[in-house]
Amino acid sequence: MLVSAKDMLQKAYEGKYAVGQFNINNLEWTKAILLTAQENNSPVILGVSEGAAKYMCGYETIVGMVNGMMKELNITVPVALHLDHGSYQGALDAMAAGFSSIMFDGSHYAIEENIAKTTEMVKLTAEKGLSLEAEVGSIGGEEDGVVGKGEVADPAECKQIADLGVTMLAAGIGNIHGKYPENWAGLAFDALEAINASTGNTPLVLHGGTGIPEEMIKKAISLGVAKINVNTECQLAFQEATRKYIEAGKDLEGKGFDPRKLLNPGFEAIKATVKEKMELFGSINKA
Repeated sequence: MLVSAKDMLQKAYEGKYAVGQFNINNLEWTKAILLTAQENNSPVILGVSEGAAKYMCGYETIVGMVNGMMKELNITVPVALHLDHGSYQGALDAMAAGFSSIMFDGSHYAIEENIAKTTEMVKLTAEKGLSLEAEVGSIGGEEDGVVGKGEVADPAECKQIADLGVTMLAAGIGNIHGKYPENWAGLAFDALEAINASTGNTPLVLHGGTGIPEEMIKKAISLGVAKINVNTECQLAFQEATRKYIEAGKDLEGKGFDPRKLLNPGFEAIKATVKEKMELFGSINKA
């Protein structure tokens, strides 16, 4: 059964580890992440962007797929199904379909409007027992058309949003979606420390987890980050494994063209990537 992310993130925050949010894009992605979480006794968050939801036929299709898969695979670790960078309407639609966790991204609004809309979302998600993620200071890069300049969030604004009663807070600290450029300045740990101090015991979220050096990940966790989002790294692992399979001519051998064989190297690559991240984040055997 899907659960809110509240308990798993509060435990992670207090225990100084992080739960991974791994974005799903299709059945292979979902199956790989769920099996890896079960095999490693780790809580997990399945992230779904609005673009990915549209690609997968909509929120109800995704809820049906995830619930069915959890039952058939006998998944017993805590699993949250989370809307990633949700718009106001997207959040309403995902809630209605049965998502157990919602991100309302109001970071592109003026802080007053972000507060007003997030306040509404706090009420709506609380009524349904769902967890809620809010954002202050946009995350750099682009994800499904959502573009951020990579701002560093204002600790005072973070406190205003955290005080509304959100479950978790995404705060921009120089992180970006996608691949990091060679001239990236790194995470702003002074800002993260100030944000953590200003928001009490609210678990913080690090978006753009792909490509951040391990030592930075560990330091971010020590400063209050309890949820780390990974998407691009799984996509790259899937792409590389699939490319090798095709370039080696495996798809031309026997029934190597069968999707179950053609997609399997990518599936295994996602599993390996997810396990590697769970080890780094410290969530293994924390279910």
